[in-house]
Order: sequence, then structure tokens, then C-alpha cells
Amino acid sequence: MKYLNLPNTLTIARLLAVPFCCYALFKNGGDDTLWRVLAWTGFFLVGLTDFFDGRIARSRKQITSFGTFLDPVADKVAIGAAMIGLSMQGKLWWWVTILILVREISVTILRLTVIKDGVIPASKGGKLKATFQGFGVGFYILPLPTWLHIPRDAFMAVAIYLTITTGYEYFKRVLKR
Repeated sequence: MKYLNLPNTLTIARLLAVPFCCYALFKNGGDDTLWRVLAWTGFFLVGLTDFFDGRIARSRKQITSFGTFLDPVADKVAIGAAMIGLSMQGKLWWWVTILILVREISVTILRLTVIKDGVIPASKGGKLKATFQGFGVGFYILPLPTWLHIPRDAFMAVAIYLTITTGYEYFKRVLKR
């Protein structure tokens, strides 16, 4: 029962919301403007919940190992589901999705292999990476006019850079243990 505090409940709710976000992303073939905006809204709320669960956990001193581990997993599930959906629709290159998912899965496996030594919390760079990934993917979900595709792609390029560099940092930190 000690794990069922408000921050962890929000994280679990975030995980449960992902299928509904994906449903909206694919509704009417994935090209319906209203449903794409609803999908973006759902994924945005999932991301916003991520912001609040961490703040609440810190302010109420309700940080748990369960939440420290599950929070980034919930982020990866949401980002991964959105990216796979966008790639399936041909709206995001598969190589971007594969690169980011390989990094995310590798870091998760890394965290699981060293969990007996304590959970590796997300770094500031990892949190920045998650922010850029979230907004970057969000710009691909939204039905943006063509003239906004260059800034959208530039945003995703920064997300890719942060994904690679923070992944490298996680592995470097663990190998120094």
C-alpha cells in the first residue's frame, strides 16, 4: 500500500491513458484533423501528468523506488507508442523511432541490471531529453502546415542528439561503478 501514493497513482494513470491516445491517433485512418488534435491533447496531458507527479512526490516527500523506476518507464511507453504509431502512418521516419527506442530500451535494461545497487534516477539531461522527445513527437502528431515542418524536424534533431548523448552518459556512469 505504501506505493499507492498520489504521484505513483498519477504515473499508473499515465500508463493507462496511452491506449486511448493511440486510439485517437489512428481514428479515421490517422488523417482526421480533429482526432489528431485529440491525440495530441491526450499525449500532452500524459506529459503534463509526468511533470506534476514528480513535483508532488518531491514536495510531499513521497519519492519511492517504485515511482523512481516506473516514472521513466511510463515516459518511454508513451513516447514509444506515439512514435511507433507515427512511423506506421508514414509521418515519422522509422530510423528515428528505432534509434530512440533502442536507446530507451537499452537504458531501461541497464537500470534493471544494476537495480540491486539502487535505482538510477533520471538525470537532468535525461529529463531535458524527455522534454524534447515529448514536444518533438507532439509536433509530428499535430496536423501542422507544411511551413512548420522544418522547425518541427529541427526540434526532433535536438531530441535525437540528446537521446544519444544521455544514453552514452548513462552507460558511462554505470561502467564507472
